[in-house]
Amino acid sequence: MSAVEAPGGVTFLGVRHHSPACARLVAATVARLRPAYVLVEGPADLNGRMDELLLDHELPIAVFTAYRDGTRRHSSWSPFCAYSPEWVALTAGREVGAQLRFIDLPAWHPALADRANRYADADQRYAEAVRRLCATLAVDNVDALWDHLFEIGPDDGLAERLDTYFDVLRGESAAGADDAAREAYMARWVRAARRRAAGRPVLVVTGGFHRPALVRLTTGPDSEGPDGTGRGIDDPDDWPEVPAPAPDAVAGSYLVPYSFRRLDAFVGYQSGMPSPAYYQRVWEDGPRRAAEALTEAVAARLRTRRQPVSTADLIAARSMAGGLARLRGHAHPGRVDVLDGLVSALVTDALDQPLPWATRGTLAPGAHPVVVEMVAALSGDRVGRLHPDTPLPPLVHDVDAELERHRVDPREAVELDLTVAGDLARSRLLHRLRLLDVPGHVRERGPRVGADALLTERWSPAPSADRLARVIEAGGYGPTVLDAVTARIEERVTLLGADVDALATTLFDTALAGLPEHSTRTLTAIARATGVVTDLRALGRALAVALALWRHDRLLGSAGTAPLGALITAAVRRALWLVEGVRATTAPADPGRLTALVAVRDAVRHAGPALGLDRDGALAVSGRVAADPAAPPDLRGAALGLAWSLGEVPDAARAVRAVAAPDTLGDWLGGLFALAREEVVSGDAALLTVVDELLASMGAHDFLVALPALRQAFGWFPPRERAEVARHVQALHGGDAPPGDLLRLGADPLLVATARAVEERVDAVLAREGLWEGDGT
Repeated sequence: MSAVEAPGGVTFLGVRHHSPACARLVAATVARLRPAYVLVEGPADLNGRMDELLLDHELPIAVFTAYRDGTRRHSSWSPFCAYSPEWVALTAGREVGAQLRFIDLPAWHPALADRANRYADADQRYAEAVRRLCATLAVDNVDALWDHLFEIGPDDGLAERLDTYFDVLRGESAAGADDAAREAYMARWVRAARRRAAGRPVLVVTGGFHRPALVRLTTGPDSEGPDGTGRGIDDPDDWPEVPAPAPDAVAGSYLVPYSFRRLDAFVGYQSGMPSPAYYQRVWEDGPRRAAEALTEAVAARLRTRRQPVSTADLIAARSMAGGLARLRGHAHPGRVDVLDGLVSALVTDALDQPLPWATRGTLAPGAHPVVVEMVAALSGDRVGRLHPDTPLPPLVHDVDAELERHRVDPREAVELDLTVAGDLARSRLLHRLRLLDVPGHVRERGPRVGADALLTERWSPAPSADRLARVIEAGGYGPTVLDAVTARIEERVTLLGADVDALATTLFDTALAGLPEHSTRTLTAIARATGVVTDLRALGRALAVALALWRHDRLLGSAGTAPLGALITAAVRRALWLVEGVRATTAPADPGRLTALVAVRDAVRHAGPALGLDRDGALAVSGRVAADPAAPPDLRGAALGLAWSLGEVPDAARAVRAVAAPDTLGDWLGGLFALAREEVVSGDAALLTVVDELLASMGAHDFLVALPALRQAFGWFPPRERAEVARHVQALHGGDAPPGDLLRLGADPLLVATARAVEERVDAVLAREGLWEGDGT
């Protein structure tokens, strides 16, 4: 069935979201039909705000929808740019006097629960058909396929080609329950508009995936009322009922400024089309000029970043793009032709990863600099702006009011003394905005877990073009900063479940934000998870947070509180139990589990008497683990260090001889130094003397094996204590050089050790052949 010959006065246009070719077809169809109604795939609950949507905004913009009830939280976007077919349908329809209606279910509806972006591609729903088409036409992915079939070619016969394309693809896929619900609802709107139009044209613009189903569902006489119930069949004034949220739910939609970067599939958006800046030029100037502009934009970006791009390079790139276009059957170069031509001319070394436009993947870390700039040129830096009369959610005004009330200027750095009440209030506001992901300031200095108590903070300004959009999106959590951050923390705690590591971070965040009620809730969740956690590293981080708050958080109100004390007690008991269960005789040192034992040590040291922690029990566990040959070397050393740090002086010199093998010595020392570095430096020097002897007795090969773990082990010492170790070594071997000289080496120690091993092998060969007797001759 052709889109331009649909019966009953209804014309169905199936489109790909954010396609300039489809947008041109929509504009031409509206101008030719001058329809009475233009029906567009979009949230029906926004129909009463069509005037707001069609204010004189600077595109791109999006409709942001947030929903929250007792069991579900959802947020999504419906973005529009100048070449979005849905946007063109609305603006062109308004110009010819058509009635405009969105006809899809609201974005918060369960049928759209898995869609973060309404106008995402439907590729996954007909992946096999797309794969076969790509293979047949020898293109890499759906974007290259789409350009080949529609964007580069002429507009003649475009509607028929689109109909055939989507009919073929949809014919390969059965709609799921969610799509079926949406299509049944949209069909009711189409039927209602057809009755109301009384023979005048009706234009329906939806994603191409839905078009075949809508044609089928609306073909034939009306058999139900506009709301699907059988009521009002003959009443032309009835439109389908728009679903409303449950009474206990909070739902809202607002316009937000959007950006080309957020619209781009190369940076992760589920877009209908990638490379928005390129397709904007296609929309404005056509594909030929867009190809030329893309080459110019890439060259300009590379030259700005001091990457050499000569005129000869550009001539070669354009020649290559033209040749590829002819080879691929294109009347003029398309997007992929230009990009491949640029790569061939500008990239002279091997590429470590596939080109993003060949795989339709996001730009991966480590991408070639030229490719990075090409993707940036494709994406563009355009940022939308809302018309001044656009209604904004209450949170936007509350954020501005709170910043003004606390005298925080987004353009200036903020220096805070947390012992001053006013500065503490400013700090809490900035932390609340941070938790809501509202840009404006970034903290450079302040209290951190595992560090000494710090009573000052510094925040530096961090302006962002997305700030208004991010505040509007945060408004989905509540109308005020306090309401919104409270809901955000509640959601995070619920979603984290038994993840004690992330819950511990949340606990610290709630303390910094001045949310004692939610600190208690988070604390309860951590305590509940502590009894079942099996990850010693995560448990250790949670213990470190709880201990820091219990010891130092007098400013934030949690120092010495009973709930924190109970968590510390349970975490220490659980950590010691987990330590005894670790079995891996040759495993390398694990800084995460060593840090967990450091937290246990600090808890017993600093909170033991007040909380009644079992010091003797900790010593008993230490003794068993230190002597257990099945335990990893780092835990055996850490166990001895734990006992030493708690006052039980071991025979460390004797213990180190038992682990003197090259593949265990460094790991064992790493555990010991992590737990008892102060005791090692300030205590009996016998341990360092034995370590020196063991290292001196190693051959070059053995030393090379031991070196990486040894470097990691001595990394536990801060510079001042490392200098003390150097002084001891200097005393053993003589010499009058400053100890600091022993801490600096002009070359990589691993390189030096490798060279020493090579020299030993050379000496052995020379000796074997009778060319060297070991006396230097």
